[in-house]
Amino acid sequence: MTDTFDALIETGASADVSGWDFSWLDGRATEERPVWGYARQLADRLSIASASLDIQTGGGEVLAQAETFPPTAVATESWPPNVIHATRLLHPRGVVVVADPDEPPLPFADEAFDLVTSRHPATIWWEEIARVLQPGGTYFAQHVGPASVFELIEFFLGPQPTARRGRHPDDETTAAQAAGLEIVNLQTARLRIEIRDIAAVVYLLRKVIWWVPGFSVEKYRDRLRDLHDLIQQDGPFIAHSTRHLIEARRL
Repeated sequence: MTDTFDALIETGASADVSGWDFSWLDGRATEERPVWGYARQLADRLSIASASLDIQTGGGEVLAQAETFPPTAVATESWPPNVIHATRLLHPRGVVVVADPDEPPLPFADEAFDLVTSRHPATIWWEEIARVLQPGGTYFAQHVGPASVFELIEFFLGPQPTARRGRHPDDETTAAQAAGLEIVNLQTARLRIEIRDIAAVVYLLRKVIWWVPGFSVEKYRDRLRDLHDLIQQDGPFIAHSTRHLIEARRL
């Protein structure tokens, strides 16, 4: 028997949203993956680096997929539950996790790293990335692109025409170059998302808190009910994520 609206809401509201592992969504939502395989390429670069920094590591799950790390390996994270999760996961691997507010300056010396990485950073401070990179060092990252998952975001917030331009790879390229970085690789992707029940929606909006700032079940209960009814009537809610792979070298 199909779970009721109230039961699904409770399921999503009670799920653990710490860390950056989305396996809880198995059977409830799916998302295509970019063809370039960020985690695999990240591991390859870590294996030959001498000093690495992973910015906004989340719970450390992606970084921890690497088999080997350089002699100096550091990760930063701002959200306390993720700091705890990443510390437990990465410290045994020799990676130091530093609690950092994601605001400049980064708490590291100039030219401290030959590799700086990040997967889905919420904020990008190009001058700081360039500062902590050694000359010839590499920034390698997968960024969220413009208007990502805006079908869902705008369902709750209404049209967001100005925000749709944010995170555009052309703008990021210009900013990176202004900070003294040379773009050596840039790839983009638009990926299909299927959300199959309202529990997945609640989970996502509790976990990815910048999609609908200030989200709570109580505040958006009517809109959640509307979306639940839509899924029941038409099937999975379809959205699209955007991603770009970016590799930059400090001049």
